[in-house]
Amino acid sequence: MSSHTPFNLLSFSGKMKILHLSWMVFFITFVVWFNHAPMLLAISQSLGLDKEQVKTLLILNVALTIPARVLIGMLTDRLGPRLVYSGLLLVCSIPCLMFALADTFIQAAIARFMLGFIGAGFVIGIRMVSEWFPPNELGTAEGIYGGWGNFGSAAAAFTLPVLALWFGGEDGWRYAIGLTGLLSLAFAFIYYFNVSDTPKGATYFKPKGNGAMEVTSPADFFLLLIMKLPLYGALVLLTWKLSPAGVNMLGETLCRSLYVGLAVLYLYDLWHVWGANKQVFSTPVPELHRYKFKQVAVLNVLYFATFGSELAVISMLPLFFAETFELSPVLAGMVASAYAFMNLMSRPGGGWLSDKFGRKPTLLVLTAGLAMGYFLMAQVDSSWPLYLAVLAVMLCSFFVQSGEGAVFAVVPLIKRRLTGQIAGMTGAYGNVGAVTYLTILSLVDYPVFFMVIGATAVLGFLVLLFMDEPQGHMAEIREDGSVELISVSRA
Repeated sequence: MSSHTPFNLLSFSGKMKILHLSWMVFFITFVVWFNHAPMLLAISQSLGLDKEQVKTLLILNVALTIPARVLIGMLTDRLGPRLVYSGLLLVCSIPCLMFALADTFIQAAIARFMLGFIGAGFVIGIRMVSEWFPPNELGTAEGIYGGWGNFGSAAAAFTLPVLALWFGGEDGWRYAIGLTGLLSLAFAFIYYFNVSDTPKGATYFKPKGNGAMEVTSPADFFLLLIMKLPLYGALVLLTWKLSPAGVNMLGETLCRSLYVGLAVLYLYDLWHVWGANKQVFSTPVPELHRYKFKQVAVLNVLYFATFGSELAVISMLPLFFAETFELSPVLAGMVASAYAFMNLMSRPGGGWLSDKFGRKPTLLVLTAGLAMGYFLMAQVDSSWPLYLAVLAVMLCSFFVQSGEGAVFAVVPLIKRRLTGQIAGMTGAYGNVGAVTYLTILSLVDYPVFFMVIGATAVLGFLVLLFMDEPQGHMAEIREDGSVELISVSRA
């Protein structure tokens, strides 16, 4: 691991080249994933969509990301981040171009559903960055990767409508979105030919088996089964939202088939988990090679509250400002973007605080701030001055995004060869949170919505008390059978 070279953001060689190229491709995945959001009005007019169809596109955009993050995490651990990231950018440029060329709602819906896969790109870079940076810099590096990459959604909101206007005409949005697809295609090759999975001479550790995540004790086996339930629950919730009881996009028969299919898929998943881990019930795993799955479970809950709330709030905040303060859609969108803008500094800040003051203490402070931030936002109404409401939003988003950075400062320190799978599961929990919060929003008013998020952050704080501060070393087995000890301590 490249630990002896200084952390110099202005450098573009060695580990810093890997970091910069990785946040750039993550940035592009978020531009592509959210390229439709700032131009929904133009898209709906061009394709003749009604409000329900527009909402359906928003739901479809996040639907596939939940299983995709889990699958991409497995592929990353197995094949390496260089190949998987390049492949994802290449493959997802196709549905992006399909969306730009869509003439009907069905064509647009299929393309948007497939584009949910590009939202899984995030987990690949988590493994890549963890291979190149030492523990005392890992939080900062992962924070920069996550924060600067996440900023792609805000960048899309500001640049794509301008590009659409520049191209002009009713089809301006098509050219703007098509351009993001071509950018994704180009960077697939740029990334592939300019990075490597590990520094020269380092070993890339792979999981022992295929498919399911490894655990190292019987108790962890059952905890893994429990933690998989919300992933399938969110997909059931999405199916319900698309059913006749929701936006009525899917027929009753198809929905029932999907419910049965998800139940069968869960049972198949359990069978896979058993196949990969049944030996822990007969042969205890040596202490040196154990890891605690409760660490993963805690991070899942925290990412549900942090990134889950971010995705949900970014979706509804322009409407909240427009309705609460009677702003024009354009002005409301600009004011609401203050939330996403905080990503540039907040997420790296959370990672830096973790490197400086410890993983668990940082998460405890940030999670408490997150809860208070959302309880404060629940108090915002039309009697507030607009500038004060924006300050409340920015304060809240600081804790949200710093919390995300602090979560992923811990992820690579649990078990190196499973980093992609752990990042995939934790990342998927963020999308589960978004689906849950947005469903709640459809049933309650804004203050209750913010109070619910605050309450889940309090729950996250209590769960966090069970997490252990990463200490000492994690053991990984090289291909020749020898053991390598990898430090997880900050010092």
